[in-house]
Amino acid sequence: MDELSPDPAPASLVVKVTCGAEAPERCSQALTVASTAVAAGVAVSLWLTGEATRLAVRGAEGFVLEHAADPLELLALVATEGTVTVCSQCAARRSLTEADLVPGARIAGAAVLVQEVMAPGARSLVY
Repeated sequence: MDELSPDPAPASLVVKVTCGAEAPERCSQALTVASTAVAAGVAVSLWLTGEATRLAVRGAEGFVLEHAADPLELLALVATEGTVTVCSQCAARRSLTEADLVPGARIAGAAVLVQEVMAPGARSLVY
């Protein structure tokens, strides 16, 4: 880059996971990608929707998938280094409040998701 070029916006990754234990491979893939990106220094926002919301509940039981890391450990890593958001409508359907969630998780709606995916330099994946 020459001196006159502005610095590119820092890259961020928004990962939306729409499944939980009922589709363990897809859920595991999403959590693995999100945690790998966090480990690589990427700003990650993980959105949990549908049955994936259950992973963010305090005391939740994960699932076991052969040759895959524990989903709750991956979620904890993302919550520590990135952002974990539970869909507000999904939380309401399950009678969940932020007090029910693991540390570092929040509840937010579609407007926040749109803001994150439209941010300069953002990339998004849906599983």
